[in-house]
Amino acid sequence: MIAQLTGKFALKTPTHVVMDVQGVGYDVQISLNTYADIQSLESGTLVTYLKVSEDAMTLFGFSRPAERDMFLRLIGVSGVGAATARMMLSSMKPLEIAQAIVSGQVKTLEAVKGIGRKTAERIVLELKDKLGEITTAQQPVFEGGSDNTRAKDALEALVALGINKGMAEQAIRKAMALPEAPGSVEELIKKALKSL
Repeated sequence: MIAQLTGKFALKTPTHVVMDVQGVGYDVQISLNTYADIQSLESGTLVTYLKVSEDAMTLFGFSRPAERDMFLRLIGVSGVGAATARMMLSSMKPLEIAQAIVSGQVKTLEAVKGIGRKTAERIVLELKDKLGEITTAQQPVFEGGSDNTRAKDALEALVALGINKGMAEQAIRKAMALPEAPGSVEELIKKALKSL
């Protein structure tokens, strides 16, 4: 299994990249979110997932582990293939998908091209409890101070994306310690994700 690739971006398009890793070119399928992250870079690292089928091997790349984790959760749903999961991650960020699933927003998921009502309902049905258990099981970890609620909300969101609780806590602490401290929960989540 190829878990990640580090190298030069020999070719970049909104749907795939060719990564030159020590002279070997890997064709990697990506989402628009990943493309936005790497668009200005000449080289970098992508975490990957290798899909093996009867007639092909397809490599999917993600700029952040949280995106790959959401991709894996989505393709685990009956009737959701890799192309559909990639389309979802091109239309929405992993955090937005997690929030839509946990709150049962079927119409939000339906708005993604290629997602019908039945598929959206199945995604909510199969993933809501998994993501919900993770978010509701969290105990307060940041005590005291005016940032307590914001930090807890950010932690729940990161864990809902499948990020290890300990890693999420460290990332939030790093983000809160930055000279330009994040003002909202969303900013805190974004900065925490960048530090992972």
